[in-house]
Amino acid sequence: MATFNLTPADPSTFILIGIPGLEAAHIWVSIPFSVFYIMGLLGNFMFLFVVGKEQTLHKPMYLLICMLALTDIGMSTCVVPKALCIFWFNLRDITLVGCFTQTFFLYMVSIMYSAVLVMMAFDRYVAICNPLRYTTILTNARIAKLGFVGLMRAVLFILPEPVLLSRLPFCANQMIPNTYCDHITVAKISCGDITFNKIYGLLIAFVVIGFDLTLIALSYSLIIRAVLRISSKKAHPKALNTCTAHICVILISYSSCLFSSLTQRFGQGITLHVHVILANVYVIIPPMLNPIIYGVKIKEFRDKVSKYTCRI
Repeated sequence: MATFNLTPADPSTFILIGIPGLEAAHIWVSIPFSVFYIMGLLGNFMFLFVVGKEQTLHKPMYLLICMLALTDIGMSTCVVPKALCIFWFNLRDITLVGCFTQTFFLYMVSIMYSAVLVMMAFDRYVAICNPLRYTTILTNARIAKLGFVGLMRAVLFILPEPVLLSRLPFCANQMIPNTYCDHITVAKISCGDITFNKIYGLLIAFVVIGFDLTLIALSYSLIIRAVLRISSKKAHPKALNTCTAHICVILISYSSCLFSSLTQRFGQGITLHVHVILANVYVIIPPMLNPIIYGVKIKEFRDKVSKYTCRI
């Protein structure tokens, strides 16, 4: 592969390094990136296709899974195609506008993703604690309204981040040690004061994740209380089994997000390439695993997939 000149010709252009220290292994690193990305796309588009085709699946639970699938597709697509261009073709240039746009959409989709997980927790709460009123409380129209509120929240919370980045001065250093334009990583290469950027980024992470996790914890505490009140002990596992897929998705998503965010800000002793790999894990692994988890746990969906697979 031709040697790449890391000196940007245009001052309005950033250079994405990729994974610092592993440049020689970029081709090998691209294999899991591309495999996980393709698996995630296939799984999530399969969900969208089957739910769209089957009228019997036009229910709140499946509409929420479709919202999750859309955020999965959006989150990984914000990052992986550009990362593969870096790994395969050494196309590392990205304009300032392109960089700030990527930052906005990536974090906007991430906050929307968190909102969908909260809505799914509420869905499980209503299904277990108020089963007789489920269809009246959670209508498809209400799910759509909740989704719109979640989207507006994401836009309003994240819009200041690219605005703050655009106000920073970028001097000689325009090398971004990452595969994508992460807010804090881009801010760190600025020659200006980034204190407010750090505070705002950390505040958003803790406010959004803290608030959403609190609502999820509240939902599950009410679910557990309702399940324990059921006289038949045999019904306990059956009731909780409807929540296992959602719990798995929560654990995978929030743990990878929090670990990546905290190590990036406070893990000074961790090598740079580990930081970058962790930052990419959050946008690649959950979108790949989520459709697998729901596909395994939901028998009704598996039956519909089998029907279309047999036709092919």
